[in-house]
Amino acid sequence: MFNKQRRREVRIMRKEIVVLLILAVVLALFVSPFASSSPDGLERVGEDHGFIDNAEELINSPIPDYAIPGITNEKVATSVAGIVGTLLTLAVAYGIGYLVRNRSESGSKVRNQQGGGK
Repeated sequence: MFNKQRRREVRIMRKEIVVLLILAVVLALFVSPFASSSPDGLERVGEDHGFIDNAEELINSPIPDYAIPGITNEKVATSVAGIVGTLLTLAVAYGIGYLVRNRSESGSKVRNQQGGGK
């Protein structure tokens, strides 16, 4: 009975994840082109006080300023960058969740084998 209920819960959760994934991609696709092109707070201060040209990149960005090589339309490039960023973020979150879940499950198995679990 527990396994049947657990399978049902997992099935529902997978459907919810798919719906949220589709929603995130749709938002990235259609809303990101309307994002402000104004600089963020730190960039604005750098421009206002004249030290923006002294800034150096600490890490090379995979999609700097939402520009994608080969895509000349700025709105399309922003949409594609939004989708790529959304999918990468969700993949990293899923990977971390998977690792944490497997780690906790393996810890439970060890406790059960040692007689510490139910």
